[in-house]
Amino acid sequence: MCTNGVNTAQLKSTIEMIDEQIALNRRWTHRLYHLADDHGETLTAEKLSQVQSLLDDVRALLDEANDAADKDDENAAGVTVEVI
Repeated sequence: MCTNGVNTAQLKSTIEMIDEQIALNRRWTHRLYHLADDHGETLTAEKLSQVQSLLDDVRALLDEANDAADKDDENAAGVTVEVI
């Protein structure tokens, strides 16, 4: 549905696409973490662990953004979109 000139379904779909990309990056970072950790690269493993944590935070924020899009859609009272 289009509210305030924004197609909410498209917005949410795009947020989900970004989340899926971050999830893929998180999986690869996790693999790299284990590679570094298993071979004694402790400094690199620590940094990769921090990256994993930050990517988890990003995904949580994207989930919140998706929920916020629903709330914004519900709160957009009185908005109509007409095709001319």
